[in-house]
Amino acid sequence: MFVDYYELLEISPNANSETIERVFRYFAMRYHPDNQDTGDESRFSEILEAHNVLKDPVKRARYDIQHKDHLNLRTELIGDASSNTTIERDVAIQAKLLSLLYVKRRQDVNNPGIGDTEIERLSGCPREHLEFHLWYLKAKGWIGRIENGTFAITVEGIDRANSEHRRDTPTRLLDHAG
Repeated sequence: MFVDYYELLEISPNANSETIERVFRYFAMRYHPDNQDTGDESRFSEILEAHNVLKDPVKRARYDIQHKDHLNLRTELIGDASSNTTIERDVAIQAKLLSLLYVKRRQDVNNPGIGDTEIERLSGCPREHLEFHLWYLKAKGWIGRIENGTFAITVEGIDRANSEHRRDTPTRLLDHAG
C-alpha cells in the first residue's frame, strides 16, 4: 500500500532538504520511543522510513514518480466519485447482468448458468470491469456460482429484476365512466 511520505511529514512535495531535516528532527523527538509523553514506536518507524527515502536524492526521485502516480489515481477517484454518470453506468451494467442471467434461467431452468467468458462477451464489459459488479451482485445474494462454476441468478435476484422492471414500466389507470 502506498504511503504518502509528504503527508506523513506534513510537508510539501517541493520541500527542500533543510525543511525535510528540520521536520524530521521535530517528529523524531516527538515520537521517539524513549519519549515518555508522546513516544510512539510505530509512528517513529514511519517517520524514519519517510526521512530515509526523502533525504536521498535517488530514492526521492524514484519515490516522486510513485507519488505522482498516486496523486493521479486520487484525482481520478475524486473525478469518478463526483460524477453521476459513474454510478448510473454501474447501475446499468448490474441491471444488464441481472437481465442476462434472468433470461438464461427463464430459458433453461435446469441449466441456468453463464460462464465468465460468456458474461464478458454478452455484457460487452472486460473481466476487470465486471469483477466489481459480480462481487456486488453476489454479496447482495442476487447471483451465485452454481455447481458447474458458472453464474446464475438466484430467487432474490429474480425478485430484484422483477421489482426493477415494475418500477420502469409505467402503469395506466383505466378510465371509468360513471
